[in-house]
Amino acid sequence: MKRKNQRLVLILLAAAAVAAAVLLAMSALKDQAAYFYTPGDVARQGVPTGRAVRIGGMVQAGSIRRMSDGVTIEFIVGDETPHTIPVRYRGIVPDLFKEKSGVVAEGRFDPGGQFVATEILAKHDENYRPPVLDAAKGEHRSKSLK
Repeated sequence: MKRKNQRLVLILLAAAAVAAAVLLAMSALKDQAAYFYTPGDVARQGVPTGRAVRIGGMVQAGSIRRMSDGVTIEFIVGDETPHTIPVRYRGIVPDLFKEKSGVVAEGRFDPGGQFVATEILAKHDENYRPPVLDAAKGEHRSKSLK
């Protein structure tokens, strides 16, 4: 075989190996990907049952209910549309989790349409308040940037 043909075969084998590695990585990531939905998206596209997804929106006022076991909570997530998603979560919620605040929940929809969350991520507002040392008291306090 000529040197030119050997080089061509080597380049083709390397390209095939890279393509196979990319396809293998994409296949593995497809099963791990969690898609993001808002309540309006779920109403338009339907409920994706049996697949790990993330939902996001605002925790509606007066919707947080704590169960008697002390670790299970139920709440309702809404967005700017009139659609809502009921959520059930068993675990400790983040400190920033409260009514009328943003939340992202990861989990799955059960056959009844309720979202069973495995993880809750509370979103904070965009107003950064750096701590300021109060020299008179020797304490840190938050200062509003407005």
